[in-house]
Amino acid sequence: MQRILLPAVLAGALALGGCTGMNDTQQRTLSGGALGAGTGAAAGLLTGGCISCGAIIGGAVGAAGGYIYDQTKKK
Repeated sequence: MQRILLPAVLAGALALGGCTGMNDTQQRTLSGGALGAGTGAAAGLLTGGCISCGAIIGGAVGAAGGYIYDQTKKK
């Protein structure tokens, strides 16, 4: 379990730390994708499903959610 969580935590920290120089839309899309991928991977792990599939789907949904959130905040 620790072998799986450590890379996920490090990847999330690097993704969120890489937001320097980005506009708000890019930051929210990237952070939403990173958080979604981590959540999807964790859900796949806990349910006994496909971890990589959960990460891919979660990342896509998280990125879309971050983008949509940013667009609604601008109005």
